[in-house]
Order: sequence, then C-alpha cells, then structure tokens
Amino acid sequence: MLMVTMSRMLSELLGVHEPTLARSIQDLERASWLQSVDVRLTAEIVTKVHGKTRALGLDPRDTNGRELYYALQDMVRLHDDFLVRLIGGSDAGDVEDLLPRIVHIAQRVRIPRQVWVIKHSVGKRLLRVHPPRRLMKSLGYRSLDSLLKREPIDVVFAAMRFLETPQWQRQFVQQYNRLQPSDFELRNVEVINLQGKKWEQAATDFIRSQHHNITHSKEMGSIIVLPLPVRRLPGITITVLPLLLHYINEIRLYSALFKLQQVKPNFGAIISETILHDPGNHVKVAGQGVHWRVVQQHFGKLSRLEQPELFEPHVQPEDLEWRSAEDILFHMEPALQFWQGMDFAGVVLDGRRISFNLMDVATNFINQLPFEQQVSYHLQRSLWNELHRRYISQPTLETHILRQLEQELVDSEMPLRSLVR
Repeated sequence: MLMVTMSRMLSELLGVHEPTLARSIQDLERASWLQSVDVRLTAEIVTKVHGKTRALGLDPRDTNGRELYYALQDMVRLHDDFLVRLIGGSDAGDVEDLLPRIVHIAQRVRIPRQVWVIKHSVGKRLLRVHPPRRLMKSLGYRSLDSLLKREPIDVVFAAMRFLETPQWQRQFVQQYNRLQPSDFELRNVEVINLQGKKWEQAATDFIRSQHHNITHSKEMGSIIVLPLPVRRLPGITITVLPLLLHYINEIRLYSALFKLQQVKPNFGAIISETILHDPGNHVKVAGQGVHWRVVQQHFGKLSRLEQPELFEPHVQPEDLEWRSAEDILFHMEPALQFWQGMDFAGVVLDGRRISFNLMDVATNFINQLPFEQQVSYHLQRSLWNELHRRYISQPTLETHILRQLEQELVDSEMPLRSLVR
C-alpha cells in the first residue's frame, strides 16, 4: 500500500532517526518563526508520488514496492528510447554510437557554462611538484613531460581522482593552500569523451564501484566520460546525459563559492578544504550547517532584480543561475516532464526506499539492480536540500544567511574589491 504515516515519511526517506529529525525541524521552526514546513513538504511528496503512480497505470492504494519499482524501470526505458531518437541514435544499447552523441549534446545544450577555475599553467606547475606516478604508469607514460604533451591537463586532473591513492590526492590538494585568486581564470566547463583501450582498462574499477562512467574536477572545470568495458548497454543515454548536466551544475556552484571566497586571506586553505572534505557548513541556520549548494540554489532561483547586492562584484547573477537536469531534459524532450519536480520525491514500501529521482531510477535501470539493491542517494541529497531551502526562503532566515556571508567578508583582511568579473 502507498498509504504511509506522514510522521515517519521524511525520516524514512532521509534515512534519519525520527527523533533526530524532529529536533532539527523544531530548531528550524523556532529560527524561522514558521511551522509545518515539513508537513507541507511531506504532503507534497505524497501528492506527487500518488499522481505519478497513477500515471504509471497503478492504483496508489493497492500497489506494492516491487510493482512500483519495476513500473518506474519501464518508464525510464521508454524515455531512454525517446532520448536516443532525439540525439540521432537508432539502437538504445549501442555504446560506441551513443556515447559520442551524448557528449555532443552535453557540449552544446544552451545552459550557462562559464566557471572560475585554476589556470592550466598553474595546474602543470602543481603536477611538477607532485607527479601522478600511478596515473603515468597506468597509461604507459615514463615521464611527466610525456604525459602532459599527449594528455590534456583537464583530463589528467579528472583522472587523478580514480587512478591515484587517497593519500596521494590529499598530499596533492594540500598544495592548494598556497593558491591565490590570481591563479584562477574564467573558462567554460569542458566535457571530454575519452576513448581507447588504455582508458577502458584504467577506468574499469572506478566504473564498477560508482555504477557510472563519469568523473570530474571542480577546480579545473572538467568532466570526463570514460569508455565502458561493454559494447551494449541499454539505458546509457538517459543515465549519462542527466549526469553530465548535473556535473556542469556542480562545477558551476563550486565556481561561485570560490569566487565568493577570493577576498579572504586564507583563500587557498578554503579551496583545499573544499576539495578534500566538502564541508557542509558554509552557513549556520538554527545551529545546523547548511551546504553552499542550498544557498546557491535558493538565490539562483530569484530574478536578477531580487539578487542581493552582497554577492557583487565577486559573484554575478549568472554565477548563481541554476536549472535542474530534469528541467533541461524536459525542454529537450517534452515526454520527460514525468520526472520534472520529482528529484526529492519517493516512498518507502516493503522495507525499501523507492526513489522517483530520475538519476536514481536510471542508475537502477542501467545496472539492472534488483528491487533489494536499488539506490536512492540522489533522492536523499535532494530531499535534504529541499527541506533546508524551504526554511531559508523565509525572510528571517534569508536575512540571517546574508548577514553571515556579509560578516565573513567584513572580517576578511583583504580590501573588498573586485578581483574577477
């Protein structure tokens, strides 16, 4: 049955003990002077799930978990066929034909792409201090010069994330402590499709562990599509294309964060800490850390006239502009409207969290994951973000957040001037 007790629903979807979540919500209510945000959010999720369940041809009052899960799989299969035709493909499982088409679309879809990232020359300087020897060995290069001559620096930085050890990566990123704003420049996000046996072999373990073939570098503004070790893989289009759009958003939100931090004397340390640990407490609300992602999405949905002057001149309105992957896909293929606004929607049935988030459903589909092994991490992150966003959209908490950000800038020892426009 899809009839779920509302008091438990959010905690089950988030994977948090109900008393812990209740305390967090009480604190947010006191800080915002607003009650029942969680109740309205829960009711909205229930309404969305029931509506989409009926759209799948099922009865919300009499549907078990497996029926719903596999109906979602059938829907994503249908929509994958639509996207395949849209990009000019004819066979939904032909990896060799579809991957270049997917990358081509991601490179050309009309969305903001400019980011503030480390200069290529600076990246090469960092590599000379701390060469990626495991990466060089894996790809068959005997010297760093040979590697940099034949492989784009954007590719090297992205590949280091899965070919070098965590210890090496920590040591490398610690060099960022010495970075200055002058080491950064404006570039467009690069989406690069890698091909060849050497990359296929190098990426095998990463693809198996992550259930997808995409890696990226926030600090270099690059997204790498790795070759798959199979020739046929139904679902590749509806899995890879939304992920590419998602990572473009991710790189842009960190770019905006880096821009905002450029006036601080510990700028390099902030970059290093962000890349290594991605702390989720960029601002505090009711004693709870709130990730920059939530702040960026909230202000990014405001009109240019509503944008706070605080962000200028360091962060421009276009830096905050944000559109979900589902919204972009819907405008490319109207049939995909089914997934619009469903990124934070789900239900718990038969002891399993069933996600309506397109990226979760596509991941489950392409990996042919059974009901018992389905993933839902995109749902959980989106739901946390949505819950916090609804509270900070209230004038009291919005003002509180802006004051925190303003105080950080005032406390900075550097003069408040535009280092980048």
